Amino acid sequence: MIIDLSVPISEDTSVYPDDPPVSVRLWAVIDRDGYYMNVLKMGEHTGTHVDAPAHFVPDGRTIDEMPLERFMGEGLVLDVRNGDGNVRLDEIPDSGYYDRIVLFLTGGRELSPEVALFLVAEGVKAVGTDAMSIGDEAVHRILLSEEVPIFENLVNLDSLIGRRFTFVGLPLRIEGGSGSPVRAVAIIGRD
Repeated sequence: MIIDLSVPISEDTSVYPDDPPVSVRLWAVIDRDGYYMNVLKMGEHTGTHVDAPAHFVPDGRTIDEMPLERFMGEGLVLDVRNGDGNVRLDEIPDSGYYDRIVLFLTGGRELSPEVALFLVAEGVKAVGTDAMSIGDEAVHRILLSEEVPIFENLVNLDSLIGRRFTFVGLPLRIEGGSGSPVRAVAIIGRD
């Protein structure tokens, strides 16, 4: 079974404050042109997307320079919706993060720098959130300086709590990109 973890892209897609709005314009129609196509205009960090190190780290790798292996792997969902403020260390398990893609079901909360440092020390492959942002500038710098990709605006994470799954969120190969929209999915085997 495959569960879609991505928000739809349309002119109604919410964007981070001051980011460019999404524009979808009709370019060609079958009756007139013999084919159908739209023109899209949006920022790299629109909808469900992944941040590359270059987003916050001077001379950091761009999205096209990142190894594809960083965008797929064994996933883990942590439900931290019941807390207040930034997600704290005492709200998450003490271990089990090495080489995993850790996804936070936050209800809009952000990670604390302490959680970001802990995840880096534990050897996570990538981190993600259902929130529009994983955290403040410090959280981004902590994760991205260690080349830990950050997935944001994920959906349907509640259906993955306590389940084994493979996460896949491949970016577009945008030359020099600071990030990319992704079609993130969870592939669930037999439990």
